[in-house]
Amino acid sequence: MLILGVIIEYAATSLDRPFSYAYKGNKIIKEGIRVYVEFAHRKVVGYVVSVAPSSLNLEEYQQETGIKIKEIESIIDEEPLFNEELSLLSKKIASYYFAPLISVYQSMLPPSLKPKSSSLSKPKIAYESFYVPLSSCEEGLSAKQKELLRLINKEKEIAKKDISSLSVLKKLEEKNLVKEIKKEKIRLIQEDVPLEEYKELNDEQEKAFKEIVFGNDRSFLLEGVTGSGKTEVYLHASRELIKQGKSVLMLVPEISLTVQMVRRFKARFKKIAILHSGLTPSEKYDEYRRIAKGDVSIVVGARSAIFAPLKNIGLIIIDEEHSETYKQESSPFYNAITVAFMRQEYHNCKVVLGSATPSLETKIRALRGVYHQLYLKKRYNENELPHTEVIDMLKPSNIDTKSVILSLRLREEIQKNLQNHEQTLLLINRRGFAPFVTCRKCNRVSRCPTCFLPLTYHKEDKMLKCHHCGYVEEEEKECPKCGSTLFSKVGFGTEKVESEISALFPEAKTLRLDSDVTKIRMKASSIITSFEKEEADILIGTQMIAKGHDFKNVTLVGIVLADLGLNIPSFRSNERSFDLLTQAIGRAGRSTKKGRAIIQTYVPNNFVIYDAKTQDYNRFFNEEMANRKTSQYPPYVYCTMLTFSCKEEEAVKEAAIFFKKYLEAKFATKKVWVIGPSEPYLVVMNGKYRRKILLKYKNIEDIKEEILQIISLSTKNKKVQVTVDVDPYTDY
Repeated sequence: MLILGVIIEYAATSLDRPFSYAYKGNKIIKEGIRVYVEFAHRKVVGYVVSVAPSSLNLEEYQQETGIKIKEIESIIDEEPLFNEELSLLSKKIASYYFAPLISVYQSMLPPSLKPKSSSLSKPKIAYESFYVPLSSCEEGLSAKQKELLRLINKEKEIAKKDISSLSVLKKLEEKNLVKEIKKEKIRLIQEDVPLEEYKELNDEQEKAFKEIVFGNDRSFLLEGVTGSGKTEVYLHASRELIKQGKSVLMLVPEISLTVQMVRRFKARFKKIAILHSGLTPSEKYDEYRRIAKGDVSIVVGARSAIFAPLKNIGLIIIDEEHSETYKQESSPFYNAITVAFMRQEYHNCKVVLGSATPSLETKIRALRGVYHQLYLKKRYNENELPHTEVIDMLKPSNIDTKSVILSLRLREEIQKNLQNHEQTLLLINRRGFAPFVTCRKCNRVSRCPTCFLPLTYHKEDKMLKCHHCGYVEEEEKECPKCGSTLFSKVGFGTEKVESEISALFPEAKTLRLDSDVTKIRMKASSIITSFEKEEADILIGTQMIAKGHDFKNVTLVGIVLADLGLNIPSFRSNERSFDLLTQAIGRAGRSTKKGRAIIQTYVPNNFVIYDAKTQDYNRFFNEEMANRKTSQYPPYVYCTMLTFSCKEEEAVKEAAIFFKKYLEAKFATKKVWVIGPSEPYLVVMNGKYRRKILLKYKNIEDIKEEILQIISLSTKNKKVQVTVDVDPYTDY
């Protein structure tokens, strides 16, 4: 008999431990497989974390130990889901982020392999039938049978779907002249990209390439202005590492960028896999298995691709490393960059962080020598950076009487681009038509019933939507408070910009790219491809259009409202805004034509706006580092956010105050700051009231024991839940 330690599929802190089950069968059971077990009178999926043989039978074991255990119901997997490295990695992530181990497993695996009951209904391996010849003997065959047999002998192998007469095929099979074989079917149809030659590197690129591949350092910051050719360095370095028998993992921050990056890599390499949330469960399963079997040498993907089961990794590249999308916003709250360095320890591989606007944490590590700093200071084609103008929207002379959104200057420049048959990008980092809908009579704002945040009006489907929890309701016809039928739609988002552009420039072909549009599978890919092919004049979008794209004919970038990010109550709001503006400006003039950019703002003297205009990263870095030092935020300290939630507002207030006092007493002799409790930006989420406590510290070891104690104490309070977010991206 075997005693199995099994983690249950529920990602609750109180269940984050192995439960014992017995197995009395003859199969070989390994750590890392899934099993069906009965738990709390339900049949659930469990993940085996330990296997211990016992010479006792079940009855004897229970008598000797005093522990009553059940037998497992059935075995789901023949082989472990993880190799040794990924198994060790999962435990590191769970420990670092104070996360239930099962939640880490569920983040690391594709839907079909998750240790979760829902995974068992997800797609498994698909097979395709082929027929191969066994003989060329035609004795006693009809003309049709001879025809088909000759064709199969000639081709050596024919797919069943390509054979028109299955009755003729059946006769050949009965006579043992052909036989059926099955091959695994790959369900992800990848675009055919013609192979292209490697571009010659300029001096800066060549230096960076050689340092990465042949230098002794393992961690690099490749800081290059927009359009400086960072991707070409990635491609050359990947080729060299693959020649050495290594594999390469390439991460990009957005699904929309995956399309272009895959295309760039497919033009140079053949064995590529893709992993991102836009794939179907069947496609993810197929890609994951291809990687695990060693059929590919390169994986390109978004955040979750960091868990790709590659062996012998030689290089991990994280492009646009400053991007917030590398941080997961739900448990286990991992950051793909942190995980990359965890994988580096096992593989002893190179890690390259690339950006035109490195995060402050990354830049300071480069300055301190933790990362080897590499620079690309000029654009690949020697073009100048775009000429950028800042338009003060408070000045009457800048107001366009024909538009409530565009300045006179921006409208003129768009018209000029249309006349010159050049393309324009318009950035407004807010989706929907209007962010507020108010009653004109009583001023009531339409709010989400679960988050209490204002609902955004979407004109396309005439719906009011919450951009945080996903709540949707139909457009209100009558105010529920006063009965008025008159409403004001305040502000604007991508939909309204698109509507206004269509009215101002009816001759222009426009496209829109935001997360509403990309809900439709492959839509982002088709929009990007269409714009690349110059099938549209103007692309309107959120931050999705600002990062990494390389559109040859884009000569004008308009930032419709640059102030949006500056108003967010977060210590990263300046950095996030600077990154977005700088990256967006960098989309212009990337080929032979000169680029221009126009920033519309109500705060033209803000240092973030000025530094983005001049593309002066160093000046911004120095100014923002001074701010961070004064307020003691990363990179001067580390942070962990504790969020308390409960359906009862008073209960969550009391719990937050209790833990505040508890932590202050525990940290009395340590350099740990306890900030709060305070209300987060989302005071109510999914029907639960929330409070937060922010911890600031110099060494995570100073808080580990106390965090674990809080988690332990919180499991005893059934009302109030506690979530722990280590290295949070925001503090609101």
